[in-house]
Amino acid sequence: MTAMLPAYDIRQTYDWNYEHAPPPAVLDVPDCPGTWDFCGIPVNSPLGVPAGPLLNSGWILYYASLGFDVLTYKTVRSSYRACYGLPNLLPVRDEALPGEGGILEQARQASGSWAISFGMPSRDPAQWLADVERARLGLRQGQVLVVSVVASPDADWTIDQVAADFARCARWAADSGAHVVEANLSCPNVCTQEADLYLSPLHAAAVASAVRQAVPGLPVALKVGLFHGAEQAKEVIAAVGPYADALCATNSITARVSSNGQPLFDGLRRGIGGTAITARCLQETAMLAGLLRQSGSTMKLVSVGGVATPEDVRDRLRAGAHHVQIATAAMLDPSLALRIRKAAL
Repeated sequence: MTAMLPAYDIRQTYDWNYEHAPPPAVLDVPDCPGTWDFCGIPVNSPLGVPAGPLLNSGWILYYASLGFDVLTYKTVRSSYRACYGLPNLLPVRDEALPGEGGILEQARQASGSWAISFGMPSRDPAQWLADVERARLGLRQGQVLVVSVVASPDADWTIDQVAADFARCARWAADSGAHVVEANLSCPNVCTQEADLYLSPLHAAAVASAVRQAVPGLPVALKVGLFHGAEQAKEVIAAVGPYADALCATNSITARVSSNGQPLFDGLRRGIGGTAITARCLQETAMLAGLLRQSGSTMKLVSVGGVATPEDVRDRLRAGAHHVQIATAAMLDPSLALRIRKAAL
């Protein structure tokens, strides 16, 4: 039965998939052993979906019916932003990426690794605000709705203006029913200044502070990409610690993609998801967990990137993750959480 579950259709556009969310499944979801919470909110399991696959309330409630308990609404903005054209998910060869800046060749058939090219699209606020409320109302006890937000800066905006736009979206998300607000400080597929805010302790702290002030009663999570090293990560942790409740890492690893040696995506970097980043993201999780312990920070660590099997989930929890989020693998195989639960993690 689970093998026939509908999934995101990578042959179709983002807009088509937005309008064709499957209805919630009627399935027996195995219990998950243990007692779990997400930033202090009780949840049924440590399994979640990060910003990306869950385009709207329909997709949120579909995955909520399949054993995922922390559901992240795809990153929203203060104004409409169209999605990039097809392909939005392109298979690439399964070659382990040790860090940023690599080159991967397109695979001729589906593989375990994918180049991701959406570009952080967003519906108009009037649409997503009402839809966030529908998502919240449809969740069951023990499930959490995270709403991911990002600024939409003009070229001449100051960091204070960028932070204010984050805060505006955060306040709207809270008013619409979000349990948790996530500030997306990392997107590998855009070239404007919101793409890599996490790399600057000053900028990351400015955004985190503004969001904290906007939603004083809610947990605040920060989505970050791959750090250049432990010292940089340590500085960012110290800067955002007074304002954030969780770090969500890692938002894919960037690479350029080619086909027969010719660059794709106009030669621009794209985020890579799947097994190509599994080992590196596990290493990043262990490093960040160690730094959080050493600093005495109360921030929780949410591990994402290359998770596809029960053993991957166990590895992340053993490495110090508070929660585990699954993006590309769950997008292509919605039955994944059911299999992980059956394996008792």
